[in-house]
Amino acid sequence: MIRQELQPTASPKETCVARPDDVALAAEIGSGSADAVARAFDRWHQRVRILARRLLGEDAAAEDVVQETFASLSRAAGRYRGDAALETFLLSIAIKRARDHARAALRRRRTLDDYARLDIGGIRDPEHHTYRAQLAARMAAALDRLPHRQREVFVLCAVEGLSSSETSVLIGVPQNTVRTRLLHARRRLRDLLSEEHDE
Repeated sequence: MIRQELQPTASPKETCVARPDDVALAAEIGSGSADAVARAFDRWHQRVRILARRLLGEDAAAEDVVQETFASLSRAAGRYRGDAALETFLLSIAIKRARDHARAALRRRRTLDDYARLDIGGIRDPEHHTYRAQLAARMAAALDRLPHRQREVFVLCAVEGLSSSETSVLIGVPQNTVRTRLLHARRRLRDLLSEEHDE
């Protein structure tokens, strides 16, 4: 279950290309159809939950983001123009909601803590598994110390596997900004992990 949750649930192309029924579904949602919102929820709630969980590091906060995202969908649907997938539009709402939660948090949230439990590549050697688990725990702690904007880009690009252009669409910043934040995130993570190793 944990392993499935941490794997990308859709390819970048599937996420960013509009489906033929996206515009029609968005129109139904915008007209106030509870059935249309329910269909959107059934299709994408798990995707939103996984992304929010990765960004915020807490199940309760991720669930809040899911509920807030779909609760606001009827009001937001009028802005959908069909130039990208409805899923992409929905994820951009979820990212904004996650940012709100991150800003309001009184402490840094833990990120990707379940990653340490993954059976990486099917390797069964206990020593190797322990090493990878310790490395994953160190990575999670280091991620937790990144500024939210850097962590957001790192999760989307390095964990979700999205390109810088796709991430740019999702978070609403120029592609060069995405690349800059990702570069800073990687450098900062490397420094944090190096500092811990030196200690």
